[in-house]
Amino acid sequence: MSAPVADGLLTPLPSPATFRSGFACIRVPLPAPSIVDFQQLALIAPGLLFAMVAHEYAHGYAALKQGDPTAYQLGRLTLNPLKHIDPFMTVILPLVLWAMGGPIFGGAKPVPVNPRNYRNYKKGDIIVSLAGVATNVMIAIACIPVIILLGFLGQQIPGLERPLAIAQRIAEVSILINLFLAAFNLLPIPPLDGSHVFKYLLPPRWALQYQRLGGAGLLILFAMLSFGRPLINAWLTPVYVLRIMAERVYFPYLLPNPFA
Repeated sequence: MSAPVADGLLTPLPSPATFRSGFACIRVPLPAPSIVDFQQLALIAPGLLFAMVAHEYAHGYAALKQGDPTAYQLGRLTLNPLKHIDPFMTVILPLVLWAMGGPIFGGAKPVPVNPRNYRNYKKGDIIVSLAGVATNVMIAIACIPVIILLGFLGQQIPGLERPLAIAQRIAEVSILINLFLAAFNLLPIPPLDGSHVFKYLLPPRWALQYQRLGGAGLLILFAMLSFGRPLINAWLTPVYVLRIMAERVYFPYLLPNPFA
């Protein structure tokens, strides 16, 4: 297959439908499933589902702005979770891993994009790739004032304290989920979003070989999660730092733990 030169970088001829997917890996160190585990799952599920759906929507929206209407034409430019749920990656795999004690790994149905439609191939590829990560970071930031507002309302309206406290916990967990999702997808492992930026830092010939790793990307990810935990933990260190910084901001507004 011939390879055109795009913005000075030798790139493989993109197929009519390339896919942008957001993967999530959330570490939940729990024992065998119990009532406590189901409470944890109830707190994690809403934020995780919204984070992945928003991630995919961002890819499709960014692609549209860069000149590619593929996601829009196929009805994927929507926040309707049913359009983004993949039965195996979104439901079955996370549940199986959760039942086994984690880490919870999953993903939404990839959003189809056609890089040939981008007005500028290199710029469009980078923008579309980072759109999902940027969206997850913005959601994490937005959760902070939400937690503060819920806490203020709970303090003023005692009758709503428990439901608002539950909503606070969901928002609090969502901060960690979205930061995890952003950091995890920045790993320079094809087909994760970070690989679409990292390839432009490589010599053209190397970039071609690097992109071919996408076919074994999931196997590489599972291998890293199984045997490269110290490396993954080091990569995710900023997530824990940012999580602590966020907690210092909203901690005074936290309502009593509704599950205590």
